[in-house]
Amino acid sequence: MIKQLHIVLIGLLISSSCLFGQEERDNIIQQRVEFISEQLETEEIDLTDIVEQLNFRFDNPLNLNSAKIEDLQELGLLTDVQINDLMLHRKLFGKFISIYEVQSLQYWDMGTIGLVLPFVKVDDKLDQLHVGLKEAFKQGKFEAYFRYQQILEDKAGYEDVSDSILQNSNSYYHGNSARYYTRLRFSYRTNLSIGVTAEKDPGEEFFKGSQKNGFDFYSAHAFYKGGKYVKAVALGDYQVQIGQGLNLWTGYAFGKTADVTNVKKSANSLKPYTSVDEARFLRGAAVQLGYKNFSLTTFGSYKQVDASFALADSLDNANQIVESINLGGLHRTNSEIARRHTLNELIVGSNLQYSLRSLQVGIAGVYQGYDKEFIKDTNSYNQYDFRGKSTVGLSADYSWVIRNFNFFGEVSTTTYSGGFANVHGVLFSLDRRASMSVVYRNYGRNYQTFYNNGFAEASRTQNESGLYAGLKLNLTKSFTLNTYVDIFKFPWMRYQVDAPSNGHEFLIQPSYRPSRRLEIYLRFREQRRQKNSRDSDGTITPIEDVIQRNYRINLSYQVSESIKLKSRVEFVTIDRPSNHPESGVIVTQDIIFKPKSFPVDLALRYALFDTDSYDTRIYTYENNALYVFSSPSYYYQGSRAYAMVRWTFLRKFDLWVRYGICIFANRESLGSSAEEILGNTKSDLTVQLRLKF
Repeated sequence: MIKQLHIVLIGLLISSSCLFGQEERDNIIQQRVEFISEQLETEEIDLTDIVEQLNFRFDNPLNLNSAKIEDLQELGLLTDVQINDLMLHRKLFGKFISIYEVQSLQYWDMGTIGLVLPFVKVDDKLDQLHVGLKEAFKQGKFEAYFRYQQILEDKAGYEDVSDSILQNSNSYYHGNSARYYTRLRFSYRTNLSIGVTAEKDPGEEFFKGSQKNGFDFYSAHAFYKGGKYVKAVALGDYQVQIGQGLNLWTGYAFGKTADVTNVKKSANSLKPYTSVDEARFLRGAAVQLGYKNFSLTTFGSYKQVDASFALADSLDNANQIVESINLGGLHRTNSEIARRHTLNELIVGSNLQYSLRSLQVGIAGVYQGYDKEFIKDTNSYNQYDFRGKSTVGLSADYSWVIRNFNFFGEVSTTTYSGGFANVHGVLFSLDRRASMSVVYRNYGRNYQTFYNNGFAEASRTQNESGLYAGLKLNLTKSFTLNTYVDIFKFPWMRYQVDAPSNGHEFLIQPSYRPSRRLEIYLRFREQRRQKNSRDSDGTITPIEDVIQRNYRINLSYQVSESIKLKSRVEFVTIDRPSNHPESGVIVTQDIIFKPKSFPVDLALRYALFDTDSYDTRIYTYENNALYVFSSPSYYYQGSRAYAMVRWTFLRKFDLWVRYGICIFANRESLGSSAEEILGNTKSDLTVQLRLKF
């Protein structure tokens, strides 16, 4: 009887997935973008590499009968225990005859099955594993994106001033206020990719002055994957990910999120770079070689990065001393233009891996060097930071699945100061109804690598130790509960924290989904961090507990096949002894109209917000054009509305037009310095055209 019920439920999932597949894809992508933007608390972030795989697999579902472990890991929707469950099923019983068979997998709960259905299929035709270049070029596809974005109000930095003032002041921008983006890409499945991406940020010049070549940032790549012994080759811009992100991890990754089974990183050893983040990528060449169960990824990167110098006016450029690397990628003012591409960076390394169905181990070595020396001013909090010209990172990582347990981790050390870092974790499924995750990390205060993304509370994999535990319960087929607690400490001082400190984070999120049409979840999150007190006599600054609590209720309802409603209320409070309590609230209402047989989609939002200060800002995801990521922070008092139209025409063209406006009730100006807008209104426009051939 239970098995028959499962089959009926799977059938309902499959049929509803056909009806709402695109909506499910959009929901999952929104969830992933929110996870990272909430974790990083940032508005300007390009997560193309994170969501690109899901978009691709929605159009080209992954065949469960031929999928490799790395293919399933790239989805980012399955744990290694679930992946091993599927691989073991194929080994014991052969290939799947029907998608209905996934209900027989021991650790695939109904939520997991519903999550992956839009991106997978069951087919008795095995995919071609080794693809020739001639075949790839013949069957590939071409895409082109052209995008224009702009804040429509005038900002102080764009004031028309004389050339003498412009050349001697850092208060004005050299370029116009528009953002231009172009992306051209030819690809065949995941085997071949050739592309060029270019972007001009607001305030940067375009085909004049410091940017006579047009765009401020260009990125190009050629990538091939599919050979038996030469498994992958990358030329131009690419990404390398190793282990759990301690030694080297370009790009972004998930950390602490409401999905407590997503704490383990699944490294993609080598892949092309398609984003416009101007810092977190490698530029050069890389190759991945394979023989039986071994693979070796070797890479070299040489690129110019932005840097600030202690002796910027020195006549002897060779003796300039680097104070910091600038990661913003903005070149609008005289000082920003002067820092552009002033430091040469060399990165070379290798990553050797041994892989079985249930065991992967690897060792890696990465050299990173610069042509000028780092010697920053020594303060109490940064005296263990990197100084010098080069460092070498050495690491070993592992992932072992035994029955319903997945043990994973990485240890790493650097030649600079002998810094040491390690992270270890375990994911385990008790049955379909319960999963747990535990992660321990300990990162030395003198551990220093420049490209890392380890599991952490802080933004850097340094000066931190902690223990995380998460629990996911599928109490019924409609009701799930995710909860985690993370206890951490910082053994040394940090920026604006003048003593060793500690804290904790707690989250609980019950979700109720009685049907594919309706989902409601509640979330409570408490964060306790220690910061410098705002009460100080100018001598010794004590630290104090800062407690932030977020309360959220979120409702999504599919009114019909074409119309979906989304509602959210979020409330935040901040308490600290040196300041009066502060709070903030936001209410948002979305209407999404996606008719199946009509070429126009429409997304609308209206939001009201009221916060006491910028400290109580609330980040909320907004719908935007494809590969445009918008999670702005709402603060002060006001309202926000936007409308986005997507028009598909001639079968090969998509046009997005989005207009948004924010009206503040208690402000006479917005922003400060060069970003200041006189008035209480801020509006934005996005126009994007995509061509597919």
